[in-house]
Amino acid sequence: MVANINNIEKKSLLLDQTLRPNNWNEYVGQQKTKENLKILLQAAKERGHCPEHVLFYGPPGLGKTTLSHLIAGEVGGQMKITSGPAIDKVGDLASILTNLSVGDILFIDEIHRLNKMIEEILYPAMESGVLDIIIGKGPSARTIQLELPPFTLIAATTRIALLSSPLRSRFSGGVFRLEFYTQNEIAQIIERSAKILGFDTEKSAITEIACRSRFTPRTANYFLKRCRDFAQVHKKPLNKNSVEETLKLLDIDNMGLTITDRELLKIIINKFNGGPVGLTTLSASLGEEGDAIEEINEPYLIRLGLIERTPRGRVATRAAYEHLGITPKKKD
Repeated sequence: MVANINNIEKKSLLLDQTLRPNNWNEYVGQQKTKENLKILLQAAKERGHCPEHVLFYGPPGLGKTTLSHLIAGEVGGQMKITSGPAIDKVGDLASILTNLSVGDILFIDEIHRLNKMIEEILYPAMESGVLDIIIGKGPSARTIQLELPPFTLIAATTRIALLSSPLRSRFSGGVFRLEFYTQNEIAQIIERSAKILGFDTEKSAITEIACRSRFTPRTANYFLKRCRDFAQVHKKPLNKNSVEETLKLLDIDNMGLTITDRELLKIIINKFNGGPVGLTTLSASLGEEGDAIEEINEPYLIRLGLIERTPRGRVATRAAYEHLGITPKKKD
């Protein structure tokens, strides 16, 4: 039974990897970032050097890891993947760096969660290609420098403000912000994913999923897979009707709002007469962490123009009232 579950998890992981673009032509969107990266990689290839270190930032699900895989494929080096929270001790980072080969790519996800002491070890590794190791303690302590093979560090973060300035400045290859996708770009991604998954999808179904995907490829692929499951189980074609039924089961409305998004708007409107209301009060009323509201719910609601951030707190806009079908009350 356990082996069965492990096989299912492995197949699911392989499926997610299969949906990733394999080359620059398959990667939809982020046009300016792609053009800059192509120049960076081409210039490094012509000089016979490793590409310089690169940092990607932006909301989750926009393709930071995928871009890193494309760079590794272009360079032809092996890609070693880790994350900020996984590097717990200085020895962990030293072990990773000393096991790199010439031209390898080291990808660190959520680098803003890296321990500050470990950051200090990373500086000379990025800048001078050396690893400083302190042996012993007190007066007898001494420093040994180990030469590292030329490598490229690619880092990703969803919260660039938490990254220290010295670390940020050492990404000499560039710091790139990934933007939200347009509805047309999301539709192209869904169409490609449907072909890879091997099932027919009507144009209306693709459009419907794209409308509710929160401008994010990861969300779009998640909705597509759930709609495929629904159509398969109920023996229905994957069209607009089956997509609407699936997303209704998932509590996703026609604007892509989740049940938490709608509850957030209702609390601002019904309990606080449309706002303004502070994040701490909103968090307590909703029963969600303030960080979760700020990072998951608010960016999309602000982008749709459903709430506004003011110095006094969050305010629901007229569009939020209209979307929920609530008539605005007169304020005292």
